Amino acid sequence: MTSTATDRTVLPRQWPLRINGLLFDLDGTLADTVPDLTTATNQMLCALDRAPVTADQIQAWVGDGARRLVARALAVDRIMSSETTEVDAAYRLFGDYYARSVCVDSVLYPGVTGVLRSFQQNGLAMACVTNKPRAFTTPLLEQLGLSRFFGVVVCGDDLPVRKPAPEPLLDAARRLAVPATNCALVGDSVNDIRAARAAGMPVFWAGYGYGESQVPAQLNPDAVLDSIAELNGLVTIGG
Repeated sequence: MTSTATDRTVLPRQWPLRINGLLFDLDGTLADTVPDLTTATNQMLCALDRAPVTADQIQAWVGDGARRLVARALAVDRIMSSETTEVDAAYRLFGDYYARSVCVDSVLYPGVTGVLRSFQQNGLAMACVTNKPRAFTTPLLEQLGLSRFFGVVVCGDDLPVRKPAPEPLLDAARRLAVPATNCALVGDSVNDIRAARAAGMPVFWAGYGYGESQVPAQLNPDAVLDSIAELNGLVTIGG
C-alpha cells in the first residue's frame, strides 16, 4: 500500500519503527511560532514604512530560515525580489524585534511535552534540527521548556547548508552517536522530507503544522501525523 497526503495512510514498513535516534523540526512541528514571527515581521515593516502582512502569509513563508522570511515580506508588494543590501538591513531590524519577543505568543502543539518526556525516559536520543538561526532557537527552546529533551540542537546557521540538504540531519545523527540510518525525522515541510530522504532516514510528516496541503507523490513521507502523540504507536527504541 502506498501513501498520499490525501489518503493519510503509511508506506509499508515494519511498525512500530525501531530506531535509536529521533530528530525534530521546530517551527510547525513542535511549536506554533507564527504569532511572534508575525509580530516581529510587522514591526520591521512598520519601521520601513511598508504595509503589514498577515499571519497566513507568514505561515506560508516559514521553513527556509528567518532571512528568507524577511526577503519574502519585503517582496510581497513588488514584482522583483528585494536587493541584498535592503534585505540585510531589514533582517537586522527583524532580528532586534524578534529577539525581544521570541516566545510571547508562541505555544507548543498539544502533546509535545508528554511525547518528548516519554521518549527521553525510555532512552531515545533526540535532536532538534531547524532552519531557524541559533540566536532565536536557543531562547525559544528554553522558554518553551524543551531544551532539556535535546542532547543536540542543529540550527540554520550552524553549517554552510540548511534543510533540504541532508547535512544538518547527518550532523545531528553523528553528534548523537547514532547511525543516520537508525534515526528518523519528524517535520512539517517538503524541506524536511527532502532532507530525510537524502540522509537515508524515515520521515514522519507533521500534517498539523505549516507544511503544504499536499505533498508531491514522489516525496511521500513514511507516515502522516494528525498529532504528535501518534508517534507513541509508531516508534519503538532499539534498531
